[in-house]
Amino acid sequence: MSPYPHLLQPITLGGVTLRNRALMGSMHTGLEETGDWGRVAAFYAARARGGAGLIVTGGMAPNAEGGVFPGAAGLFTDQDIANHARVTAAVHAEGGHIAMQILHAGRYAYSRDCVAPSPIKSPISPFPPRGLDEAGIEKQISDITTAAARAREAGYDGVEVMGSEGYFLNQFLVTHTNRRSDGWGGDYANRMRLPVEVVARVRAAMGPEAILIYRISLIDLVPDGSTWDEVITLAKAIEGAGASTLNTGIGWHEARVPTIATSVPRAAFADLTARLRPKVGIPVITSNRINTPEVAEGLLATGMADMVSMARPWLADEAFIAKAAAGRAAEIAPCIACNQACLDHTFSGKLTSCLVNPRACHETVLTYDPTPTPKRIAVVGAGPAGMTAAMVAAERGHKVTLFDKASVVGGQLNLARQVPGKEEFHPLVDWFQTRMSHPHITLRLGAVAEAGDLAGFDEVILATGVIPRDPGIPTDPGAPVFSYIDVLNGAAIGLRVAVIGAGGIGFDVAETLVHQGVSPTLDPVLWQAEWGVSRPWDSRGGLAPEGPDPHPPAREVHLLQRKAEKPGRKLGKTTGWIHRASLAMKGVRMVGGVNYERITTEGLMISHGPNHERPELLAVDAVVIGGADVAAELGAKRAIDQAARLAATL
Repeated sequence: MSPYPHLLQPITLGGVTLRNRALMGSMHTGLEETGDWGRVAAFYAARARGGAGLIVTGGMAPNAEGGVFPGAAGLFTDQDIANHARVTAAVHAEGGHIAMQILHAGRYAYSRDCVAPSPIKSPISPFPPRGLDEAGIEKQISDITTAAARAREAGYDGVEVMGSEGYFLNQFLVTHTNRRSDGWGGDYANRMRLPVEVVARVRAAMGPEAILIYRISLIDLVPDGSTWDEVITLAKAIEGAGASTLNTGIGWHEARVPTIATSVPRAAFADLTARLRPKVGIPVITSNRINTPEVAEGLLATGMADMVSMARPWLADEAFIAKAAAGRAAEIAPCIACNQACLDHTFSGKLTSCLVNPRACHETVLTYDPTPTPKRIAVVGAGPAGMTAAMVAAERGHKVTLFDKASVVGGQLNLARQVPGKEEFHPLVDWFQTRMSHPHITLRLGAVAEAGDLAGFDEVILATGVIPRDPGIPTDPGAPVFSYIDVLNGAAIGLRVAVIGAGGIGFDVAETLVHQGVSPTLDPVLWQAEWGVSRPWDSRGGLAPEGPDPHPPAREVHLLQRKAEKPGRKLGKTTGWIHRASLAMKGVRMVGGVNYERITTEGLMISHGPNHERPELLAVDAVVIGGADVAAELGAKRAIDQAARLAATL
């Protein structure tokens, strides 16, 4: 019997039968913009080979004004069609199916030529949009329709029309962005006219057999968002216009509620899809924070959806379904929803990859070829870097001995997984532990590697991690000073705490201190209250009228840094705001430009600014040093990437 009978069951969309119910959701990787179409084809082909039932590409622009940024990829010329045909042929050769997402960014476009239903500037884009007239609206419909026809010419099995996340079509649906009073605005029948017309025209352009996915926003999470009755009305109209299936979209990009970060509970929004499903006669797809075959199977088995969309998990492991189907789920590299190498890269104009899997989007340039000359390799340190080096070297045919003075593998990942909101690091450590059972790897835990132990190896890799820094603050005898390692290992800390250092470690320490014992990530009801999330059938747009109602903090915390800038400014581009908002809701005082004068038995003496003004005693029970000795070397993304690249060259 199949280990995941519902997930691995075929399904038919339009005239296409898919081999399973796993959809690889759209991700803008930046690969298409490189112009290296062999590389693009290799990326998608690997996911088709790994068992994806249906792949949806990153968003392709229907025209210049609709691109997410100037020069965004699309199907504008015969050469574009030929390039994309290489991709579809590669996917089909692996037995997969692929749809092209058509993404019109509307006012989210980083372009002076951006357009929208009304000239209302987005809070996440620097350019005010031009409000479209009737001719301009017709041009957008025509261009989207043309893009769909070209996608079919390029061999795509269909398209996904992006109608959620606050993009162009979504902008027409709500009064938050649509202030029109003509036939494209006003009452809801007019506001939903554009997406319905787009779907009808796209269906006519592609014919009845093509897959037509409409990405529908089930919860906007912005003021004046859609009501649930409006969502259902739109879903039925989109079905009537010819869609094959409805894919779930969650939250606008400008929403002040996290929707895909690691601190969001798994499958936190699947109940929305479950409520939509009986209202329409076409399949519905659920999405967001689904990262294991067990979670996917559970959602399908309980009737909450007809398909499951996972995006970033396909970056973490291109063989996700193949491993699940073979009973090797423990070997699936887990997506930890960190965003560090995927979305943070995307929104910084960098090529996407994956913290867990540095080969993602680099399949043709980072290769783990079998070695012609096997070596004996010693690796010292069983943290993420050491384990990655051991794993890659062993896969290539080398014999590896991995040393660590600890009794377990994981290194500082074992600290990270103690932080509330970072529970996804537990399966990451478990996965590494599974991979260390490779027949070419010998583990020597609880062993300090001395020089004599390393004699006789052909190569020695030192991956011993980092140590807490000494900030050089005058400290009185008996003053209550702790390192971040003490805190994350569960040391008894008083109720008033000053954390020195507001980088990633400092924020993790502060989260641990204020949430102690209570993690909203593990309690969806508590998480919704923390962020002021309702359900769209209870309040418009899914925002609770009373706003966030955070659980009381466990401690009073001061988070301090020497740099005279906003604490947390250098955290991840797509997640930093979440960490700052989370701590702000817990009443954490975050201060930059601080001078640490002295740690005493009464607390921490500080002053402010370059002239040491406004001396202040923070009467705290504990002072925590929240940073590493060499912060530039800290971080699992860098450690894993460097280790993989090194091991690939040995």
